[in-house]
Amino acid sequence: MADVVLFHHVLGLTDGVQHFADRLRAGGHTVHTPDLYGGRTFTTIPEGAAFAGGDDAPDLEALADEAVAALPPGLVYVGISSGVMQAQRLAQTRSGAAGAVFLESCLPITGEWAIGPWPDGVPVQVHGMADDEFFAKEGDIDAARELVAAASDGELFVYPGDAHLFEDDTLPSYDAAATALLTERVLAFLDRLS
Repeated sequence: MADVVLFHHVLGLTDGVQHFADRLRAGGHTVHTPDLYGGRTFTTIPEGAAFAGGDDAPDLEALADEAVAALPPGLVYVGISSGVMQAQRLAQTRSGAAGAVFLESCLPITGEWAIGPWPDGVPVQVHGMADDEFFAKEGDIDAARELVAAASDGELFVYPGDAHLFEDDTLPSYDAAATALLTERVLAFLDRLS
């Protein structure tokens, strides 16, 4: 089974993120859920973004590096929304990534904001909604298309709707049907990597 590290979204390590991790665990996979906010959670995206980008913000990169330091190579890096920044950075820069799954966000692999090229032989999935104001309207979907085209094993799944954080079942944006399909696809991906 796959060894997964799941980085939470901008609202923190919510119960909904834990529920998503539990769905992957129910598929037989080991899922680590580091809390980069030190126990803090937020109810709105602006509140979470203000915390993460404020003067007293935690050093998310350092915390993410610390969270994976004791874990073996061969991890599958998964990020939800802003958590993709850490998942993608580590998948691209930490040796031995087994795969990556990016939910509702994607960084470019060329140009501004790029970490660098996608590593050879690392499978990747990207998931997001077609009309999500962040994923579809801020360039992430274009970055996702570029990434899956460059990867030797890349898939992009676009779901109907405009919700952001649609897989967090504690939020009003939760979409049960889209989450069920997303979970099925992610589990199939993880099974393939095991």
